[in-house]
Amino acid sequence: MKNNSSRRVRADWLHSLSHVVQIRAQTRVTSRKQKLTLSSTLRGEMEQKGVHLDRETFSCSICLDLLKDPVTTSCGHSYCMNCIKSHWDEEDQKGIYSCPQCRKTFIPRPVLEKHTMLAELVEQLKKTGLQAAPADHCYAGPEDVACDVCTGRKRKASKSCLVCLASYCEKHLQPHYDAAPFKKHKLVEPSKKLQENICSRHDEVMKIFCRTDQQIICYLCTMDEHKGHETVPAAAERAEKQKEVEVMLQKNLQGIQERKKDVELLRQELKAIKDSADKTVKDSKEMFTEMIRLLQKRSSDVEQLVRSQQETEESRVKDVEEKLEQQITELERKGSELKQLLKTEDHNQFLHNYPSLPPPSESTHSSSIKIRPLRYFKDVKAAVTETREKLQDILRETWTNISVTVTEVDVLLPQPEPKTRDEFWKYSREITLDPNTADTELLLSEGNRKVTFMNQPQSYSDHPDRFTFYCQVLSRESLTGRCYWEVEWRGEGGVDVAYKNISRAGYESSFGYNDKSWSLDCDTDSYEFYYNKVSTSVSGPVSSRVGVYLDHRAGLLSFYSVSETMTLLHRVQTTFTQPLYAGLGLGSGSTAELIKVK
Repeated sequence: MKNNSSRRVRADWLHSLSHVVQIRAQTRVTSRKQKLTLSSTLRGEMEQKGVHLDRETFSCSICLDLLKDPVTTSCGHSYCMNCIKSHWDEEDQKGIYSCPQCRKTFIPRPVLEKHTMLAELVEQLKKTGLQAAPADHCYAGPEDVACDVCTGRKRKASKSCLVCLASYCEKHLQPHYDAAPFKKHKLVEPSKKLQENICSRHDEVMKIFCRTDQQIICYLCTMDEHKGHETVPAAAERAEKQKEVEVMLQKNLQGIQERKKDVELLRQELKAIKDSADKTVKDSKEMFTEMIRLLQKRSSDVEQLVRSQQETEESRVKDVEEKLEQQITELERKGSELKQLLKTEDHNQFLHNYPSLPPPSESTHSSSIKIRPLRYFKDVKAAVTETREKLQDILRETWTNISVTVTEVDVLLPQPEPKTRDEFWKYSREITLDPNTADTELLLSEGNRKVTFMNQPQSYSDHPDRFTFYCQVLSRESLTGRCYWEVEWRGEGGVDVAYKNISRAGYESSFGYNDKSWSLDCDTDSYEFYYNKVSTSVSGPVSSRVGVYLDHRAGLLSFYSVSETMTLLHRVQTTFTQPLYAGLGLGSGSTAELIKVK
């Protein structure tokens, strides 16, 4: 809008000027009095047309000052004689000369003569004071930094000087470019915070950084309250802190890249889950089509389970993706702040803003997104195949197996291990002991949660699942996913987990003496861990209560000593190939109880 207005003013001015030139040609005006009359005539015409003169109308577009020895090119644009000559001197080598405003070219170089009428008009305007002040946009507004030298209405500052601690407009800044003493001064973008560089106590410029008190001070402060402190020049401290900021920025950028990779992995995982789920549904339908109407009903049930689990897993993946996107946004925002800090030219302002930054921290992010082969729902297909082969009676027994297999589908997203007891209890399971597995010298009570060594046979019926060589018992419930339970002890024995197909007789049936069970032996003053006949000494506070945390999918099994706090005793990292069962092995005169879920 400003440019269009200027063009209209210049056009009206040229029209009026042309009219005055015609009058002058007709009357051959020569006297001073007549020239003033012409000037008045021009002003009168402009006022009648609503034309308002401003400095830009009579300014050279090259030097931006009022025209000096004005000349006008054939395209109608006016310049100072020296300005347009200097411009065309630079174009001598090309042999083509152009107008700086409209870019019209001239060959050969035009010969220009002083525009006498325009020169006289500019002079008249200077003498009569009609030239307007700079346009409003040149003056400082409430949000601008004002020139400290200007009187009256102040112009916008174009630079601030860190040595003078003052801000200058273009006019008053010129000595900093022309005078040798000022050329060494540090000029920065206009700043309203220059006075923050002045010591409030000594009224001196603060150029020193006190590392002892972590603040900017002046040289007099080093002889006063900061005497004997470790001090360095502010520029030196800024250089050191800048390195830290650059490291923080680099870690920030690295974190962004890592999370973007994780987002891409999650998107691949979403597709793999969908493809595997679709294939499983298709295969299941083909097998169930071969069965009778009851099997077709089960086929529909399986489809619902798979789709439900697919939706659950996709929802989990999308949640993690959203969190990663939020972290990327936050890191990008922080990176922008760090970049802005690095652009700060004022050392003191840099150091003033630096403490507001969060302390540099080591990146704790490491990608835990793992892509597995496409086998999410293959176990479902195997279970369905088994069901097809065993017909209706087998269906009733294997339906639970099918549904459990479907719900075990899980993307290996990062799942931190619980830290507090309350967090562990979130994964607690209601576990009871299976009387059909208990050795005959064990007595079950408290709703099959407590077992006592009786040292004499109890009245149990024969059962193929019963342990016959060691005083052991397994839980009725299978354990998959994430589970937590606690065992209260009196005496000695073992807190165990095992596969259901562990041997029930002979030395190979002992918990921890085969590759189908893991056992933490608890004594009155020590622990010992056993797996596949290999023992491992375990140190830790002996407690009458032991907690067990199982993450079946992650292959994680941990034993804790539980008192007022939880202390990790032993952790196993492996791959579980079957559902697990909680186990208890008792010594003479001992009891053990599975603590009831809160």
